[in-house]
Amino acid sequence: MNIQINEETDPIVVTVTGSLLVNESSVLREKILELIKQGNIHFLFDFSKLNIIDSSGLGVLVSIHKRVKERDGKLIIKGLHGEVKKIFELTRLTKVFDIVE
Repeated sequence: MNIQINEETDPIVVTVTGSLLVNESSVLREKILELIKQGNIHFLFDFSKLNIIDSSGLGVLVSIHKRVKERDGKLIIKGLHGEVKKIFELTRLTKVFDIVE
């Protein structure tokens, strides 16, 4: 997994490449929670290069989404495809998150 965060944009662009599994999820959570503590509340997650996500990855996204919404912010997900898109559809998270192509 590789996480790239572009803090120069609004929303902040978070690009996740490879996988978002249990070990990687905690790294992502810590990085994003630190940004939220600094006052950032608008995020765009680019998953166009993400190949796999598990329940812990989904849980981290839901947790981040909740914290951002509590602060009147926004979390957008773009680039869902393949197995990752299927998982979002099966779990009905497509109805929770703002998803763009």
